[in-house]
Amino acid sequence: MLWRVRTTLPDRPGSLAMLAATCGEAGVNILGLQIFPGVESVTDELVLSTPDDWTAADLADLIGRSGGLSVSAGPCTEAALTDQPTRYVQAARSILAQPASFPEVVARLFDAESDPAYGAVDTDVMDMTVGDIQVQVRRTAPFTATEHARAAAMADLVSDVLERTRESAMTPSMGRRVGGGATPEYVVDGDSVSAMIDGQAVGLAVVRPAAEEPDVRPVTLRVDPAWQRRGIGTRLLVDAARLANALGATEILLTTRSDNQAVLPMVMAAGLRGRIRMAADTLTVRVPVRDLKPLRR
Repeated sequence: MLWRVRTTLPDRPGSLAMLAATCGEAGVNILGLQIFPGVESVTDELVLSTPDDWTAADLADLIGRSGGLSVSAGPCTEAALTDQPTRYVQAARSILAQPASFPEVVARLFDAESDPAYGAVDTDVMDMTVGDIQVQVRRTAPFTATEHARAAAMADLVSDVLERTRESAMTPSMGRRVGGGATPEYVVDGDSVSAMIDGQAVGLAVVRPAAEEPDVRPVTLRVDPAWQRRGIGTRLLVDAARLANALGATEILLTTRSDNQAVLPMVMAAGLRGRIRMAADTLTVRVPVRDLKPLRR
């Protein structure tokens, strides 16, 4: 069975040799090793092959006997053996080809894990900033200083690409006239905003009642496929945020698939300060609305 294991070892000669010897005595084979240097300690990421009946607790005990601290272990596949520089080059190429895929690509690159309940303290969070948008990934294993530096470089890359290709990569401005010379009319009705063209709704944003957090309003937003990439979603997002403010919310929350590449450009085009969080197959976006002008209902 294959495991990806992270541990912190003292930065002194022989510490890694002791770990290797302990693994050898237990019949555990080290197939991969990545080292993240620190000042007084070193974080090692290992790919280990163990007997099928081994558990994460067995590995924690094994590493602990070698002087390892902060041990985290999880099952993995042979994909964990991919050369690390190759993974970063592939990630950079993916971002250059599709800048809006950044949240999904970076979450996969740093082995982000499923998100626990909001506010849980069992995981480490790494923040990256693209424009005014904060992208977060989290996992049980602490992120190292090296990984923070790599993540910042990736975020700078996507910021540069989006800036250079703004007209094609960003959602068009809210005032742009759309297909057939038609300009949408945005109609507020209670807790929803509709984009209407010739009496037909081509987009809808609904501000849902607060659930777990009293000051946070979930928002559902959809635009008919034929009318996407024309600024309608951006306008609906802004109006929904202002409507949520009028309803007493301090934040709005959008939830979608992790591979939805419309989210990052839409939030950036709206000029909103958002926080995008990746969790397994789900992407959530939190946008503060307290400073927005309330939308009249």
